[in-house]
Amino acid sequence: MSDTTFDYVIIGAGTAGCLLANRLSADPSKRVLLVEAGRKDDYHWIHIPVGYLYCIGNPRTDWLYKTEPDAGLNGRQLRYPRGKTLGGCSSINGMIYMRGQSRDYAQWAQITGDESWRWEQVLPLFKQHEDYHKGADEMHGAGGEWRIEKQRLRWDVLDAFAQAAVQAGIPASADFNRGNNEGVGYFEVNQKSGWRWNTAKAFLRPTCYGRPNFELWTSAQVARLIVEADTDGGKRCTGVQIWNGREMVTVTATREVILSAGSIGSTQILQLSGIGPGALLHQHGITPVHELPGVGANLQDHLQIRSVYKVQGVKTLNTMANSLWGKAMIGLEYALKRSGPMSMAPSQLGAFTKSDPSLAWPNLEYHVQPLSLDAFGEPLHNFNAFTASVCNLNPTSRGTVQIRSPRFEDAPAIAPNYLSTPEDRKVAADSLRVTRRIVSQAAMTKYQPEEWKPGVQYQSDEDLARLAGDIATTIFHPVGTTRMGRADDPMAVVDPQLRVRGIRGLRVADAGVMPTITSGNTNSPTLMIAERAAQLIRNAV
Repeated sequence: MSDTTFDYVIIGAGTAGCLLANRLSADPSKRVLLVEAGRKDDYHWIHIPVGYLYCIGNPRTDWLYKTEPDAGLNGRQLRYPRGKTLGGCSSINGMIYMRGQSRDYAQWAQITGDESWRWEQVLPLFKQHEDYHKGADEMHGAGGEWRIEKQRLRWDVLDAFAQAAVQAGIPASADFNRGNNEGVGYFEVNQKSGWRWNTAKAFLRPTCYGRPNFELWTSAQVARLIVEADTDGGKRCTGVQIWNGREMVTVTATREVILSAGSIGSTQILQLSGIGPGALLHQHGITPVHELPGVGANLQDHLQIRSVYKVQGVKTLNTMANSLWGKAMIGLEYALKRSGPMSMAPSQLGAFTKSDPSLAWPNLEYHVQPLSLDAFGEPLHNFNAFTASVCNLNPTSRGTVQIRSPRFEDAPAIAPNYLSTPEDRKVAADSLRVTRRIVSQAAMTKYQPEEWKPGVQYQSDEDLARLAGDIATTIFHPVGTTRMGRADDPMAVVDPQLRVRGIRGLRVADAGVMPTITSGNTNSPTLMIAERAAQLIRNAV
């Protein structure tokens, strides 16, 4: 770490940071430093798709956050995984490729006053890094770094659920990524030949590693940003202080610092650096450098409500994996073919539909799995079952991320405030009814589905909403804590060009900038944001 002056310093080698490092270091005249608090992605379970089971809750790969006790969840706390390794959350997530709906981006354009965030404008950014298994067309790109493939297994019970969904009025879909994702079908995944495809493989190896102007520091945690007076009396971010495990190193950025540490990490770094709500900073003895009340506000997440159904006459993973012989056969299939349960994304079948037929767009997403368990990390049940998890795509509840102390080593307080609005509680109740309606269709009859959880005794809105609080859990999509907005929006943290308000030389490029959560899994929109940020940064030179 002898030379500590760079043109660009990128904080966080996760989904966004890896792409940004690739794009910015493509100019050999610019020196780029990528800083990652976690270790290299050389842990074998990162790359085997089912390995997320061993990465989440593992300090080798996960920040091990927990939420605050949540009134909407009847006082429960949730495990809140965030990737702490090269590739970030793309190294431990569900691998599902999902852009959201065109209406999401129309809403971003309206909120920010910037038409370049519309679906028609961001679609080329998605396509730019895409390597779609069917090849290029008007909606997809081919030859890019980000591989998208079909899953390498099917399940009879999931095929039956898909048929039941069609019988319930949900159309079949072969592609959820064309602007309106209504339908039912198997998810497409970020895998390559049965291996997880994370952003470190896609954007760092081998490209960046061969560039003399690129440097990567791992096991290096940012303590704070350095903000100084600019020549005209304004404020400029000139660098960062980084703890490398032995000493604090000061790094200078001559052009820009880009925060890509995620909705939790980027928020924490800003607040530790004196950029955030004044009262919170004073509470922890931090002198405000620049007051921005929106830093850490506007937290949004998708809350999934898991219904479990016992079934008869069909195999599920519960019984396939409950013996040494079964586990051996699963391992052998993966070793020989890179297929079978070890190639599984956490959820295989997806569906998008409406909690209320009068809605113009789908507002529910299903993740359907041929397995069941009491909670993530617990053993599979000893009976055949499937799980139909449903989430409200557009929650109105808003939470916060706030530092607990001035120490960078201390995890922040994460308070999602799930189910804190009447609208969200109503959608939760209605979504459980939609699940029941799908499972009651003729296509499922042969498997004699029995609602084991939550249980048919719960019927009223009040019962179902309270029940959702008891059984619902995060689907790991925190966004919005450094959101973009118009110049007259006091809660906007960044402008539509992702520049932090009032601080030159500093941008945020991660899921935190989303003003509203996308209608689906959030990893791919985060890559698009990074692609947009790279364009903006290059054009600013």
